[in-house]
Amino acid sequence: MGFIDREIESGNDAALLDAYSSSVASAVDVVGPAVSRIERAEGRAGHGSGFAISPDGLVVTNNHVVDDAKRVRITTPDGSEVPGRVVGRDPDTDLALIRANDWSGAWARLGDSKALKRGHIAIAIGNPLGFEWTVTAGIVSALGRSMRAASGRLMEDVIQTDAALNPGNSGGPLVSSAGEVIGVNTAVIQGAQSIAFAVASNTAKHVVSELLQFGHVRRAAIGIAADTVELHRRIALEAGLTQRTAVRLRRVEPSSPAELAGLHEGDYLLSIDGNPVAGIDDIVRLLDGGRIGVEVEVLVYSVARRIERKRMVPTARAR
Repeated sequence: MGFIDREIESGNDAALLDAYSSSVASAVDVVGPAVSRIERAEGRAGHGSGFAISPDGLVVTNNHVVDDAKRVRITTPDGSEVPGRVVGRDPDTDLALIRANDWSGAWARLGDSKALKRGHIAIAIGNPLGFEWTVTAGIVSALGRSMRAASGRLMEDVIQTDAALNPGNSGGPLVSSAGEVIGVNTAVIQGAQSIAFAVASNTAKHVVSELLQFGHVRRAAIGIAADTVELHRRIALEAGLTQRTAVRLRRVEPSSPAELAGLHEGDYLLSIDGNPVAGIDDIVRLLDGGRIGVEVEVLVYSVARRIERKRMVPTARAR
């Protein structure tokens, strides 16, 4: 039995609170120094937060923070100001990547958002003033959410949290108690008990890689909308899989590769070309630009309650 367990058993709420506070403070100490204020250096005025993910000054923020600007000003927590240029933007995930000039600040690590569970501690950090970061803490309320991006497309694999986002905190990191970035804060629903959303870190990793290589995110499409759901153990065993989650189709677009292959609303998508699909971020990762025009095989548990293999040719997703 661990220390916290013993203190709970003895009814020592103060010790439990101290352990929680220490956990949050430690995570902030690790990630906070990497969080900066981002301001557009041209075009319409706008600002938000961002955070460095590499020692050479790669900074992640929201697409809506940089908008159509090509240059930005970055103000670090110690008050230093450095210029930066926008490497690329992805309106579909509301993410943007900036290269800071002469960077000598701290940086944070993008963690594995797939390891998250509802109830895990979530810490939102922002730098709205450019001199010091602000912190709010809560829990992960839901995983695998979808929400509409400014581009009009659905952003998939969004994390919902009750860690309140302060004005100017858009683009800042959502952090785990282990001090790893698990998401990029992107939106809050006003008047709804401070329900906030963040783009999952695994999605951010994919977007960053694409922006560095191509300046934009190449995507293949099969014409589905889906949700991450629990996978019944019986289905996993029947399919020869070990994963505990999969994606369930909630819409199949007419005349899409998925419809032409015989997929239906309610089907479970289990794998793509033998690669397990345990969540929405796996679809984003597996249907990259290299899959455009190349036949893929998908494994599904159909609404007819049987395991089926389907073949389809993904098309290029419009930018």
